[in-house]
Amino acid sequence: MFCALCAADNPNDGRFCNKCGAVLQGQRAMGPPGEALGGPGTPYAGATETSGKAIGSLICGLLFFLFPSAIAAIILGHLSLSDIRKAGGRLTGQGIATTGLVLGYMGVAVVPLVLIVAAIAIPNLLRAKMAANEASAVGSLRTINTAAIAYRGTYSNGFPPGLAALSGTGSANGSCDHAQLIDPSLASGRKSGYTFSYIWTLPKGADPQTPEPEAATKGCTLRGGDSFEVNADPITMGTTGQRGFFTDQTGLIRVSVEGPATADSPPIR
Repeated sequence: MFCALCAADNPNDGRFCNKCGAVLQGQRAMGPPGEALGGPGTPYAGATETSGKAIGSLICGLLFFLFPSAIAAIILGHLSLSDIRKAGGRLTGQGIATTGLVLGYMGVAVVPLVLIVAAIAIPNLLRAKMAANEASAVGSLRTINTAAIAYRGTYSNGFPPGLAALSGTGSANGSCDHAQLIDPSLASGRKSGYTFSYIWTLPKGADPQTPEPEAATKGCTLRGGDSFEVNADPITMGTTGQRGFFTDQTGLIRVSVEGPATADSPPIR
């Protein structure tokens, strides 16, 4: 015996529909709803409603980029289509359910592919970025070396007392305190994922606040050094760079893969 409301098949001696709970009294021996309403193929003429499962399938399908949502869209889509077929016209939303199914299957097919590509591409991009940062750090150390030698020859003040003395910030025409030999971002001690630490060594007994007489006539306010050291280290090890670099007045650039480089580290090749 078929329920006239939802088309569910019920035992002939049942009193209530197993699916929708409608009273089956007076429906015994009746065929499917179409037949009960006037013969084979007679359309359902009662009130209709949109399948809630179809709507749920569409909502989950729109979130297909979240893998569990794509699975839910497929399950709800198939369940809603099955309910719509059995309802004999009482339920609508076949198009909504189909759209949810399409989006769900697209999510199942596309999302894993995107994750695989991302798993391959992201580490490669990170390595390429670190290599670029390391190359930039080496280039910056060479720039500092060249600038320090030029500073010493121009101002007769030894090697610069700090990176700020090589910068052009605050001066339109180079001076002993702002020689305009390196860009301000490098003079700040941070550039392209690396930090630059500059240390200079004063002659024994020298006062850092008293430059050489010849240097003082050229506007120097601080005493320069006899030597200097510069370390370039990644801001975040393993993310912005993998190696540390070192240079001094010799002009050699040394490298270390186990933390900050020193004067004993091997020279870069």
